[in-house]
Amino acid sequence: NEELREGLAELRARREELSGRIRVEEAERSRLQRRIWELTEQLAGTNESLARLLVTRSEMDKTIAETEAAYAKILESSQTLLDVLKKEIGNAGKASEPQSTSKEKEKQARGQKHS
Repeated sequence: NEELREGLAELRARREELSGRIRVEEAERSRLQRRIWELTEQLAGTNESLARLLVTRSEMDKTIAETEAAYAKILESSQTLLDVLKKEIGNAGKASEPQSTSKEKEKQARGQKHS
């Protein structure tokens, strides 16, 4: 009878020890679940922020490409305008030069020989 009581007492002590370990593990599980929830919330926020940043960068890429294309067109137009201007200046210069006659050219040539 006494051995039975001692055996039961030992089993109850082991049970208490086991219950204590279970409480510790349950507390750890609760702590980890809270941490998982916090990290899940943080991950969701980071994903939303990242999505907004990616959209913004995509819009910037589009703006940069459009600006570069417009700039290239401006450069091309500027070069064309410059070429036309140079041509017109050349044509205007030729039109303003006096037309030399062959007699005038001969006089100029003789004057240079005598110099």
